[in-house]
Amino acid sequence: MPPVIDPELCNACGKCWRQCPGDVFYGSIKKEVPVVTYPEECWHESSCVHVCPVPGAIKLRAPLPMMVSYK
Repeated sequence: MPPVIDPELCNACGKCWRQCPGDVFYGSIKKEVPVVTYPEECWHESSCVHVCPVPGAIKLRAPLPMMVSYK
């Protein structure tokens, strides 16, 4: 699953979309809550979650195939 951004917690710093190695946040604008434009480009490496200064503003869920193999 792509990153899920909580607009109430996000401070629109832009660190997540600058850090993302894919084009997940393509077209996001400075000082606005980032938009997940291409969710299928998410590599699930959590770089956006780790660089975010607000705990809980971005959540990254494991994709379903990874969850099934874990069980």
